[in-house]
Amino acid sequence: MPTPHYGQPRYRTIADELRQRIESGAIPPGALLPTESALTAEFRASRGTVRQAIAVLREADAVTTEHGRGTYVKTRPPEYGPVEDTATETQRRQIAADPELAALFAVDAGTALMEQQSVTRTDGVVGVVTRTYRLLHRR
Repeated sequence: MPTPHYGQPRYRTIADELRQRIESGAIPPGALLPTESALTAEFRASRGTVRQAIAVLREADAVTTEHGRGTYVKTRPPEYGPVEDTATETQRRQIAADPELAALFAVDAGTALMEQQSVTRTDGVVGVVTRTYRLLHRR
């Protein structure tokens, strides 16, 4: 759907339209934006113009682009007020690499790794669990 220019650059008009769709929930958090090809057809704009529009949304921290996967709408906490109670617990422990981790690190299964687990709770409810691994010793 073409949009009027009203004196501003075409990419800004496209970015504004996409931002409105994101803010209204028409494109919900975590959803993929339409492909560049779909957007070029919808807005009757060049691929470069669409890329500039997406870059504006990235700079505004509204979307994130993953190479080879697409551009996703970022998830945001509600804007109606501060989070009451957020806490993060972190634990570290030594583990033996299972076959999947061993393959990722290119080591033998059973090699010692350090696992770090962080649990973030908001108002007592688990929101994010993150596990990271690192080699203890390099050969």
